[in-house]
Amino acid sequence: MSDLKAEFEAAVAKVQSAPADGPFKPSNDMKLKMYGLYNQATKGDVSGKRPGMLDMVGRMKYDAWAKLKGTSQDDAMQQYVNEIQAVASQFE
Repeated sequence: MSDLKAEFEAAVAKVQSAPADGPFKPSNDMKLKMYGLYNQATKGDVSGKRPGMLDMVGRMKYDAWAKLKGTSQDDAMQQYVNEIQAVASQFE
């Protein structure tokens, strides 16, 4: 396993294990950015149709992921790791 993949998996684990009532309260924009980076890193470019107007959450998630179209999976992993490290350093 590459070092980047290990760092990415550690960052994902840190996010998944963070308490909901912890000190960090991410904004919706931050959540959408991380959603897009995670999906780009794990699945590649977005595919399928954009959700309709009545599915606002699905639409925003789709758009956050679509913004990253063309970004390599390794670049998306690195950006994800960098974001999590920056946030984590504020609370250590």
